[in-house]
Amino acid sequence: MKPEPRTLPPSPNWYCSRCSDAAPGGIFGFAARTSVFLVRVGPGAGASPGAPPFRVVGELVGHTERVSGFTFSHHPGQYNLCATSSDDGTVKVWDVETRTVVTEHTLHQHTISALHWSPTVKDLIVSGDEKGVVFCYWLNRNDSQHLFTEPRTIFCLTCSPHHENLVAIGYKDGIVVIIDISKKGEVIHRLRGHDDEIHSIAWCPLPGEDCLSINQEENLEPDIPNGKLIAETPITKGCYLATGSKDQTIRIWSCSRGRGVMVLKLPFLKRRSGGVDPTVKERLWLTLHWPKNQPTQLVSSCFGGELLLWDLTQSWRRKYTLFSTSAEGHNHSRIVFNLCSLKTEDGKQLLLSTSMDRDVKCWDMATLECCWTLPSLGGFAYSLAFSPVDVGSLAIGVGDGMIRVWNTLSIKNNYDVKNFWQGVKSKVTALCWHPNKEGCLAFGTDDGKVGLYDTCSNKPPQISSTYHKKTVYRLAWGPPVPPMSLGGEGDRPSLTLYSCGGEGVVLQHNPWKLSGEAFDINKLVRDTNSIRYKLPVHTEISWKGDGKVLALGNEDGSIEIFQVPNLRLLCTIQQHHKLVNAIVWHHEHGSRPELSCLLASGSNNAVIYVHNLKAVLESNPESPVTITEPYRTLSGHTAKITSLAWSPHHDGRLVSACYDGTAQVWDALREEPLFNFRGHRGRLLCVAWSPVDPECIYSGADDFCVYRWLTSMQDHSRPPQGKKCIELEKKRLSQFKPKLKKKKKPTLRLPVKQDSSVGNEDESVKENSGPAENGLSDQDGEEEAQEPELPPSPVVCGEPVSCTDISSGFEKSKVTVSSKATSLKKEPPKEKPEALLKKRKARSMLPLSTSLDHRSKEELHRDCLVLATATHAKELNEDVSADLEERFHLGLFTDRATLYRMMETEGKGHLESGHPELFHQLMLWKGDLKGVLQAAAERGELTDSLVAVAPVAGYSVWLWAVEAFAKQLCFQDQYVKAASYLLSIHKVYEAVELLKSNHLYREAIAVAKARLRPEDPVLKDLYLSWGSILERDGHYAIAAKCYLGATSAYDAAKVLARKGDAASLRTAAELAAIAGEHELAASLALRCAQELLLVKNWVGAQEALELHESLQGQRLVFCLLELLCRHLEEKQPLEVRGPSSIYHQWATGSEGTLVQRVTGVWRSAFSVDTPEQCRAALQKLQDVKYPSATSNTPFRQLLLHVCHDLTLAMLSQQAAAWEEVVPALLQAVVRSYTSGNFTLMQEIYSAFLPSGCDHLRDKLSDLSPAMTAFKSLEAFCVYGQLYEVWWSLCGPGSESSVWVLSAESTVSDKQSKPEDSAGAEGKEQPAGLGPRLSAESERLLSACKELFSEQHASLQTSQRTVAEVQETLAEMIRQHQKSQLCKATTNGPSRDEPSRDEPSQEAERAPSQPPSPNREEGNAPVSLPELTRKLTEARERIAEFPESVKAWPFPDVLECCLVLLHIGSQCPGAVDPETQQQAQKLLQKYGHTRAYRRHCQSRHT
Repeated sequence: MKPEPRTLPPSPNWYCSRCSDAAPGGIFGFAARTSVFLVRVGPGAGASPGAPPFRVVGELVGHTERVSGFTFSHHPGQYNLCATSSDDGTVKVWDVETRTVVTEHTLHQHTISALHWSPTVKDLIVSGDEKGVVFCYWLNRNDSQHLFTEPRTIFCLTCSPHHENLVAIGYKDGIVVIIDISKKGEVIHRLRGHDDEIHSIAWCPLPGEDCLSINQEENLEPDIPNGKLIAETPITKGCYLATGSKDQTIRIWSCSRGRGVMVLKLPFLKRRSGGVDPTVKERLWLTLHWPKNQPTQLVSSCFGGELLLWDLTQSWRRKYTLFSTSAEGHNHSRIVFNLCSLKTEDGKQLLLSTSMDRDVKCWDMATLECCWTLPSLGGFAYSLAFSPVDVGSLAIGVGDGMIRVWNTLSIKNNYDVKNFWQGVKSKVTALCWHPNKEGCLAFGTDDGKVGLYDTCSNKPPQISSTYHKKTVYRLAWGPPVPPMSLGGEGDRPSLTLYSCGGEGVVLQHNPWKLSGEAFDINKLVRDTNSIRYKLPVHTEISWKGDGKVLALGNEDGSIEIFQVPNLRLLCTIQQHHKLVNAIVWHHEHGSRPELSCLLASGSNNAVIYVHNLKAVLESNPESPVTITEPYRTLSGHTAKITSLAWSPHHDGRLVSACYDGTAQVWDALREEPLFNFRGHRGRLLCVAWSPVDPECIYSGADDFCVYRWLTSMQDHSRPPQGKKCIELEKKRLSQFKPKLKKKKKPTLRLPVKQDSSVGNEDESVKENSGPAENGLSDQDGEEEAQEPELPPSPVVCGEPVSCTDISSGFEKSKVTVSSKATSLKKEPPKEKPEALLKKRKARSMLPLSTSLDHRSKEELHRDCLVLATATHAKELNEDVSADLEERFHLGLFTDRATLYRMMETEGKGHLESGHPELFHQLMLWKGDLKGVLQAAAERGELTDSLVAVAPVAGYSVWLWAVEAFAKQLCFQDQYVKAASYLLSIHKVYEAVELLKSNHLYREAIAVAKARLRPEDPVLKDLYLSWGSILERDGHYAIAAKCYLGATSAYDAAKVLARKGDAASLRTAAELAAIAGEHELAASLALRCAQELLLVKNWVGAQEALELHESLQGQRLVFCLLELLCRHLEEKQPLEVRGPSSIYHQWATGSEGTLVQRVTGVWRSAFSVDTPEQCRAALQKLQDVKYPSATSNTPFRQLLLHVCHDLTLAMLSQQAAAWEEVVPALLQAVVRSYTSGNFTLMQEIYSAFLPSGCDHLRDKLSDLSPAMTAFKSLEAFCVYGQLYEVWWSLCGPGSESSVWVLSAESTVSDKQSKPEDSAGAEGKEQPAGLGPRLSAESERLLSACKELFSEQHASLQTSQRTVAEVQETLAEMIRQHQKSQLCKATTNGPSRDEPSRDEPSQEAERAPSQPPSPNREEGNAPVSLPELTRKLTEARERIAEFPESVKAWPFPDVLECCLVLLHIGSQCPGAVDPETQQQAQKLLQKYGHTRAYRRHCQSRHT
């Protein structure tokens, strides 16, 4: 089995009583999210000498939700077995050697909270859930037992190591019970003493109660009867039990007496480690471990992550020892959840702990010191970045709000990781090291924050005062641009920080003054380039290595190239049609400096494009250029591309990260996939190539892992397709998905589970609502991760109080239907009350006064007396005033002041009884309309009727009332009505802004267009804002209407084209043409025609092109392409032809040659018959440049490019421009030759040069510049005829077909051509072939002399020498880097001399990777000066050749020599001896390069 890649695993799960365990022999496992990670500990881990002896060796994958429990079998012969429990309701038994499930059960109906494998019964697994149900499962006999002891929430349980039937269970409320499973769960003891959750239970490792010197008479607890009185048995005698609780105490219990004998109170220790945020308040988790064979010592956790070793020898002394007192920072910085012991192969006793600080630590029990630490990740690995200064320092941006800096070169610690958390407080989505300053790391977060960390110090980071509105997706260091570059050299930094956010803005930050304002570069771009249309939404930024060119990727798929210092637009790449996620420039330190102009890009459409911008950067065009053809296309991924990285050790080697769950290494120059890594269980988000190891790559994903893997160790060479892709998707979906459906009642939800969601698992939930604009984690992708889950089975849903969201949706619909049915049945009886409603009296306005007038006769008489006294008294005394105040209803008969008091009391009564409208009416009766309105506004009870009468109180009161009512309506989400009221008081701008802010753009535009001036900028802003939102949501057609409404036709055409289908592209082209954007219209029409070519709709393609006169030349190209495809199709048998194509009528004829048909159609259908028209079309087509072809170029793309060259040739011929005919024909031939399509090359010759090249020679003078191109064209013609003659030697037959295939492969691969040619020498001449060659022999012999150009042979040999020396130098550099890496390590083994446990690099080398050139030849290694000398001499020889010779390709001269000699060996006499002698002479003189040396030697021997 191959070694596992080095892994930074996910964090161990929090708030679980047993989520980690270790098996004797050195295997440790911990639960992380939905799986269990296995770590080999001890000498057998295979770690390098000097490094800590541990290694992550595998993962147990199978659960679909969080793993809540993990336990090993501790029985001899079963150390390879373990059990897990999960929130998905299953308990699985695993074999860790094969990492497969042995068996599983789904007995629990509720969330499983505790699990343990019995240490005394080898096949017994006990589990408990949050409803108090315990299941005992016997593995061997597949039997189970259901126990329901207490209706309480189980927090932990532990089987006794001494009595096979005893199980101790701890509950949430602090109760601990010991049950006997052989007696149907009968309670042996019920231990009361704790006041809060029981987190851990540990049995004393030794039986009996003599191991501790505890005074049996000393009783720290009052005697409490525990369960039933039972007779004393050996079970009830002799064993101690320790429990840890949230109440901050550890209690030791006597099982024989059933009561507590010792209480240990946790001490409050001063926090020694600073690695925790002091603002984070965390709860306590108290876990215990009772060391084996050490009954007088007990290990426990403490408040801040400390570990304590308690001395239990004397009960009256609370003595403890602190772990790791000497090493600062080696303790956990947050609470510890699990402890387990492990004895290694060499007998060392270790303790392993997992903590909330996301570290797994190993402790030596002999010294209480930390041996090693395994860091982990608590969120998505969003970003990876290697430091260019501190080589080997890898920064990792993680979704848990921390930055990790991993020293990957440390030999003493393979996981030398530092955490940086201060000032972050959010997901770290982008990282970038300063190119020159050591330790300067820029970071960006999902809340828009940009900051700078000094990783060499403990200082908090500097935070930019300018925040992005959305997630920061990319950071880059580059030269300052205006206005920041306007200062002097000493007044500004040499490099500034650029950040790209999800809102589409690129900001420039001054690292010297982050507190200052950052500048939006869009303003500079707009001013410099005089752009009048809407700038695209930026999603990616990348500076070229020399800092002179900036590339910006956009949401619409375009890439813009700008030149410093003023960001002048050089060109726009219109290749991607979806959001660009990654842009990366090739490095500048390779053996081929011209490759530094390569720009690789990836987007949401799964295809990687590589563009060569050398011509654009060197020509420095005055006006921006549009590039629509890629230099190389890398196809194979099946989902969005999220990250790209060039290899710093190779030329043109690229690695890509993709949402399909794999990382792919490409040879970008040959468009060839090399290696595919499939170790992740999630979507890849980032990738980085090691700066020191050519084979080492690091990748991060949404599975919370970072992997370090070697290219040579991969089994696959390309991304998965078809069924493999589906299997990989299932593997990805098996990881944790936060289930939104299991929502139980709050009373049944445990606080501990809530805490767990807030802790480690909450990160998972947050990750699935990640950023939406870039490829890192867009909303569509996150929704794909949350696959719809099936409704739970009847067993799971047996509990009536828990239901899923989906099922609840169905239940709601059912309830609605049943209520409708019920209401229909009860409708007839309800008609009676309707008649009664008419007779019902209206509610009284003065109900309190009315009720007081219906009291007893005595009270009414008393009212009369009080009223009479008040009426006839000249002055009211205190008694009368008190009576009137008490009898407020008499205000109806006295003065106005008393009446007002009565109305006030009545009004309060109306409000208390819920009738504010009656209160308002009373206030109106008083005439206090303003007061009514104020009171109603304060209570949010304004109504239409109140506002309608507001003008009675005055104009200002009415204005105030309308505004208050509008605010009230906004609180009630009635925005349209609120806007209407604002319009009634002529607040048009406020109404429009209200509608816009609540995304009611349609209504806002209607109001603005009806009430504002047409030129008002608010209207245009509405159109643009609504268009941006519609464009983001994919409603391109409506967005285009908005842009048209804003008089921005350019943006309308661009957004329509984003759909990418032929219909949208054609509409966009027509729109751009109508608006006068002719350049854009032409490019869109051409894209539309190319899309139609994919479905062979020739008619539709021509219709799209004919809309624009500037595309007349392209119409001719497409016409030639159609006729050529028709010509090739007619030569194919009917059974192998593809689907039918939609041809024009003029393409169906077959009269005349292909050239005659093409010229005839041009003349009849396109009216191209005069030289002037040909020159006009020729001039337009000459501006279009296509990249050279490779063996991986798609056939349809190759045909289009070839037809473009052939069209240039035919137009030049008709325009009598013979100097241009030959280069165009040669270019078409060379494309077919370099792509390996020999058949197409021969078709070009047969169709366009049926009688050879002699007629072209007559048109050219001997001094013509095109004569060199003509010689190459003639040579390729003879080259093809030479191979045809060679193949004809074989004739039909099985053996002959092999030679035909070998010959075909020689055309496509020049390295194998000589081998195939030389390999054919030993074959006997087929019988009866002499007469077949006799007619062609003389022509062949005379024509072959054209191929034996000594000048070209010398040039090709020099070029091969340069390539071989560069390859050897690159290999030497890689070997030197490896040796330097080994020297930098202290006492580290040499890479060339692998250790016993580590396979050598040669053994790990993939079969596809060629060995070193020196090893291949078996010679001693060549020295560096010797290689430099050879390289210099070869380049000097190349420089001596005329540019005309180097400008045009020529067939491989030595290859032609070998083929000709082979023909001569098969047909003696067919080849002139003089020609054979010339071929052998050329081979002897120039066949010393590695490609031909062996074949030349074999011929001479």
